[in-house]
Amino acid sequence: MKQIRQRQRILILSLLSLSVVAPLIFVSHRLKLLTPLDIQDRYFKEGAEELEEPNQVVYKEKDAVSTISYNSEKNNDSEESGIAGYRSTPLERNGFNHDERQHQGVLQKDLSSMAEDTNIHAYSHRLSKDNIEVPNKQSSRKAARHRILNPQSHKVKNQKVQEIKDQIVLAKAYLNFAPPSNNSRLKELELQMKEMEQAIGEATQDSDLSSSRAFPDCSAMAAKLQAMKRNTEEQVRSLRNEATYLVHLAGSTAPKGLHCLSMRLTADYFSLRPEERKLPNENKIHSPELYHYAVFSDNVLACGVVVNSTISTAKEQEKLVFHIVTHSLNLPAISMWFLINPPGKATVHIHSIDNLEWLSKYNTFSKNNSSYPRYISELNSLLFYLPDIFPALNKIVLFDHDVVVQQDLSGLWNANMKGNIIGAVGTCQEGKIPFHRIDMFINFSDPFIGESFDTNACTWAFGMNIFDLQQWRRHNLTAVYHKYLQMGFEKPLWNWNVGRLPLGWLTFYNKTEVLDNRWHVLGLGQYSGVDRNEIERAAVIHYDGIRKPWLDIAMGRYKSYWTKFLNFDLPFLQQCNLEA
Repeated sequence: MKQIRQRQRILILSLLSLSVVAPLIFVSHRLKLLTPLDIQDRYFKEGAEELEEPNQVVYKEKDAVSTISYNSEKNNDSEESGIAGYRSTPLERNGFNHDERQHQGVLQKDLSSMAEDTNIHAYSHRLSKDNIEVPNKQSSRKAARHRILNPQSHKVKNQKVQEIKDQIVLAKAYLNFAPPSNNSRLKELELQMKEMEQAIGEATQDSDLSSSRAFPDCSAMAAKLQAMKRNTEEQVRSLRNEATYLVHLAGSTAPKGLHCLSMRLTADYFSLRPEERKLPNENKIHSPELYHYAVFSDNVLACGVVVNSTISTAKEQEKLVFHIVTHSLNLPAISMWFLINPPGKATVHIHSIDNLEWLSKYNTFSKNNSSYPRYISELNSLLFYLPDIFPALNKIVLFDHDVVVQQDLSGLWNANMKGNIIGAVGTCQEGKIPFHRIDMFINFSDPFIGESFDTNACTWAFGMNIFDLQQWRRHNLTAVYHKYLQMGFEKPLWNWNVGRLPLGWLTFYNKTEVLDNRWHVLGLGQYSGVDRNEIERAAVIHYDGIRKPWLDIAMGRYKSYWTKFLNFDLPFLQQCNLEA
């Protein structure tokens, strides 16, 4: 009985051990059937979802060969691993030992080399097949490569497109310049321009243009553009002439502020009692030992600046006597200005041209042929009568009303005149501002002028001049002036539109002492390039030209030299909106 139970136990234990050992044998057998390739495939299938997209790499053309070789090597490696895995599986299944595995490794190397050769031939065969089947693709690649390697040829292909675009832009510009009109040629040009814009479209190369719509020859358009160019140039010339006329008109017209100032000063002058209207120190006006300065002007502010600037720079103010000659209409305003702004120790005397009764007998002012009103004015020609206006004086300095004195002028009174009548700064040095040739203004084709004067004679400037009145009277130059003036009325001897300058050159010919240039710097009313250093060193600066410093058209860079001698805080100036 005990033996039976013992056998039953052994049987049960055997069955239990079999149930444990059998699964182990089965699993170990399945592990032997798995190849490295199967394991690799399963690994990559499980991790595929976790892989990121590889970065895109742009290879240069020179790396193309290395890229192909790298891909072929990669393909060969994958195929080699597949062959090796396939060969190892049955060998291991058949129970080969370690020596046999080493022998199998040698066989795998041989097979891999054969597979590599096979891959290379297959890759080349595939390339040749692609070349045969897709010729257009390869040609497009060659074209792209040609464009990269030959950018010059690409530029040449764009030449016609760029030319048409440039002409369209030019046509638009000229159409903008053209005034609105019913000109059929302009309308035709505009239509053709729109057609060209449609034809060009978004074309970037000449090959993109449509031959049926693009014009191969633009000569017709070029001719029309040339016509429009000539028309525009004519309009520009016309506008320039109009601008010049308006500038001259602005220069010859009194600003509203100056008119307002004259009216207010005149009203206040007549509100004074007669004894209050007299200026001080009138007993000095005939003393020949003093420094006498003359100004012929109707401009209140201009006279004020000339007097103020001369006094502020003078070393001996008590020796200064100013003679302002004006029309009777402006005498009250100018007199009131100096009553409100007394000249200190200096003397100011206001003369009326209407009180010069002897002047009317000459009757020369109405015959002036100039087209500019300021040259026709009697005040402009009064300098030729200085000995008659100031019979008690021996010397006098004449200022234009558009000058500013920056230095003491006592040295000018001591200048050696060498027997000459007028002292002036020369304008005959080429390259300097201003430069004048005498034959530019005087007609040397006239026999009398050609025989009596030298075309190379040095010219000089009015604006700041010293006159020896004794020598003037001795040579009777006023009669010489009347002689040349009468000849100018009878035949064209000079250009009347440049004022008194040509007549002055003839009257004072060989009677002029040329002064150093530092005494008088010109051009601040017409030239923008006057040297600043010359302006700073000059004893007198002159705003000759049309752009006077009291006008809105004055040059801003030079205006401060003039405005600093005016007090714009005065009530009259503020009430008339006169500002620096």
